[in-house]
Amino acid sequence: MAKIIIDKQIADLRRKKGITQEQLAVAMNVSSQAVSKWESGV
Repeated sequence: MAKIIIDKQIADLRRKKGITQEQLAVAMNVSSQAVSKWESGV
């Protein structure tokens, strides 16, 4: 259950900041595909 909450929080916080998955990926030095996987729970 915690995984679902974390996935949702990542997406919600990113949207509140008004940044794209790509921008978050660059800031964290990961791929945009990684951010997408985090948000989808993969």
